[in-house]
Amino acid sequence: MRNGDGPLGLRAKGVKVTLGGRTVLHDVDLDANPGEVLALLGPNGAGKSTLLKALAGLLPYEGCVEIADVEVASISPRMRAKRISYVPQRSLLRSALSVEEVVALGRYVHGGSFGGISQSDRDAIDHALETAHADSLRDRIFTQLSVGEQQRVLLARALASDAPILLLDEPTAALDVREAMAVLRLIRTLAERQHTLIVVLHDLADARSTTDRALLLKEGRVAKRGSTAEVVSPGPIRDVYGVNLIENARIGFEPAADGTG
Repeated sequence: MRNGDGPLGLRAKGVKVTLGGRTVLHDVDLDANPGEVLALLGPNGAGKSTLLKALAGLLPYEGCVEIADVEVASISPRMRAKRISYVPQRSLLRSALSVEEVVALGRYVHGGSFGGISQSDRDAIDHALETAHADSLRDRIFTQLSVGEQQRVLLARALASDAPILLLDEPTAALDVREAMAVLRLIRTLAERQHTLIVVLHDLADARSTTDRALLLKEGRVAKRGSTAEVVSPGPIRDVYGVNLIENARIGFEPAADGTG
């Protein structure tokens, strides 16, 4: 990790989010530390993506979200972007930008602009492309890439910002097995480099194999927290998803006996 601040963790206490007059998150607490991956798990509508956006400062919230004992809401957007980088499921970019130009967007928080960037900006871009295994895509047009290739480029853009905290919203969604495995390996590599990662995942097997701790959400509330092995276990999974967990070579599921799920 290149950030001059060094490793940084993130803490949240009593986070509540109300959208359209409806409370979608209720008093959520979490902590995420450098060198580990925290999974946000739960069924559709549980509030995972909403929580991630609140942590990134992209949605208004009640409660407290802190980085190094500083409230995120009190930090300027530019300073916040130097500390937290949010990677969405899909990019809204539609312009015919090259991959290098897309990754260079991550340097804007440092004052860089494409065509007038410094050597340190160029070094950061090169390092990000290499780390995300996207260097071979450098001259390709972003919108012409596969979904998996685009996801690696979005990760490279986040890395180019030098933000020590990375928030990833379903980074393996719609990826084939090979692409998903490559992204999951990259997530582990980033944790080993002392990034703090909070990742929304749907695949519970991926969560078990890749993440260190997990927060399981149900209807906007925390149903279970702990190590990922503790969270992705028969009791919590039945309570939240209404299915029985089958553990063998790979995690599987079957309908619960009462017909739920």
